[in-house]
Amino acid sequence: MWERLPLVSSTSGPRVKAATVKRLQRAAGDIATEAVGRMESSLPWFAVMSPNQRSWIGLVVQAGVASFVEWLAHPHAAHDVTGGVFATAPREMARAVSLQQTVELVRIAVETVEDNAPEVAVAGDEERLREAVLRYSRELAFQAALVYAQAAEERGAWDARLEALVVDAVVVGEPDPELLSRAAALGWTGHTAVAVLAGTASDTETQHSIDEIRRLARRDGFDVLASIDGHRLVCVLGVEGDPMPAAMLLTGFFAAGPVVVGPAVDDLAAAPTSARAALAGLSVAAAWPAAPRPVPADLLLPERAIAGDEEARTALADVYSLLADTDATLVETLAAFIDSGGALESTARLLFVHPNTVRYRLRRVLDVSGFAPTNPRDRWALGIGLTLGRLRDESLRNGSL
Repeated sequence: MWERLPLVSSTSGPRVKAATVKRLQRAAGDIATEAVGRMESSLPWFAVMSPNQRSWIGLVVQAGVASFVEWLAHPHAAHDVTGGVFATAPREMARAVSLQQTVELVRIAVETVEDNAPEVAVAGDEERLREAVLRYSRELAFQAALVYAQAAEERGAWDARLEALVVDAVVVGEPDPELLSRAAALGWTGHTAVAVLAGTASDTETQHSIDEIRRLARRDGFDVLASIDGHRLVCVLGVEGDPMPAAMLLTGFFAAGPVVVGPAVDDLAAAPTSARAALAGLSVAAAWPAAPRPVPADLLLPERAIAGDEEARTALADVYSLLADTDATLVETLAAFIDSGGALESTARLLFVHPNTVRYRLRRVLDVSGFAPTNPRDRWALGIGLTLGRLRDESLRNGSL
């Protein structure tokens, strides 16, 4: 992080006398100690820092005073302020101390040197020393801002790589003991529902799109981890309650075409289940041109089952089993209703029952399965479920499964 920054010179302005520089050299240690003492007494956040962190700051203050003396002693030489001051602290200091706090530290250190100027400077040199302190503090503050800008840039690049790693782990679905800790490092918190949103990435610049997604999520109070892999954008949503409103907010960041939402799961550890459904749905969504955007992956169960998605085939076959276990007449009525093309009267004649009986049984099918037989698309899904369920039962009877 402590990359070499522009060099600065002390030649501008009246020169401080050599005698003042020597006196400042002798007093440098005491001035640094006094500055740290002022920080402890006047900055509440400094007093509660760990001893190790305070020692870092003490080293920086000592290096700052020493660098200032060197700056005065050799006015015609260019000085690497950053290398002489901030290089004494480890990388972790940029995380432990904010830029605003660093400005407060610099201010106190400068005030300490200024207050000692009358005693340190030889007669007639007080104003020159104060002016030099102000010029040096200006350079130091500027260099500090550059250091923090570089740290933020590096941290942003690292966070982007870490975020892509977390999303990839969710998509791949392999066990990852570091998944939760990595997500927590990115600011992920606990949620009542987690869902995966997948679609085609837009043509805009990758990192810019993801930054905008994060800003929108923060504004509306939910978490998101996003990554672009080739032409595919995948977002992992963490929300309280129903994830669909958050998914609808993010749909505009995807290119034209289908956007699929996986089913909600309890936590991030279970997110691969939602990811599998979302990506399976995305691969077949083109088969339903009239699909809503975004479309829940469960609404694409028929297309997914036809394409060979085993989870979708199992889910639809389970609908048949659920109906059969609840009441055999529900399966019988549903099959007749499908065979008659959704005609209520024809179904009643086939079953030799009153049409109201058919209506009652169809409502029970909806209550038990969540699919409405009177809805053409749901009826299609139920028909596939009946077929898959019967085939599964036959395979079980024959010992194939």
